[in-house]
Amino acid sequence: MAVPKRKHSNARTGSRRAHDHVKKRQIGYCPQCSNAVPTHSICPKCGYYQGRTVIEHEEA
Repeated sequence: MAVPKRKHSNARTGSRRAHDHVKKRQIGYCPQCSNAVPTHSICPKCGYYQGRTVIEHEEA
C-alpha cells in the first residue's frame, strides 16, 4: 500500500480545502405570493412551483 513519505504542510492542506466551505442558500421570491423561497423548491405558503400549483394549500 502506498504511504506518504513526508507530512503535508498546513498551508498545502489549507489550499486544498479552500473551496470546501458551505455556501449560502440562494433565495428567490414566489411570483404568486411574493414569499421568500429557496430556489428550486415549492413555495411552502401557496404550493406554487414553475408556473402551476403543485400542492393544494388550505387557508386557515
